[in-house]
Amino acid sequence: MNYFYIFLALLGGAILPYQATVNASLAQISGNPIFAAIISFIVGTLALVVFGLSSSIPWPSISKMALVPWWLWTGGFCGAFIVFSAIVAAPKIGTAALFAFIICGQMVGSLVFDHFGWFGLAIHPINWMRVIGATLLILGAILIRNS
Repeated sequence: MNYFYIFLALLGGAILPYQATVNASLAQISGNPIFAAIISFIVGTLALVVFGLSSSIPWPSISKMALVPWWLWTGGFCGAFIVFSAIVAAPKIGTAALFAFIICGQMVGSLVFDHFGWFGLAIHPINWMRVIGATLLILGAILIRNS
């Protein structure tokens, strides 16, 4: 097991409440959650451009990218929706409840994607153990929200 990637995932997860808080504060000060999301994506895009230009990772050709199916371009829309929903929800329900419910949504969505093998994933059928695990996550989120 490569512990570096586990650490990277944990660090990324730990930074998410900070991101939601900063973006929600920017939305509150500016009075506009869409503006806050735009600023978040501009800063993130600039950081990725600097990282991409300074790394030795080769860029794909335009002709190669032209062959990409349309639905593979929707990831940016998903990211924008996630950031916007966090900006709007964090001040109302708190970051702990926000991310508890985000994790629940991820789990339910993942169970469906795995069960049907959507988008080239290996099929992992829903079973009672997975349903119990997801139910416990949902109950945990409800406990966090109602505490």
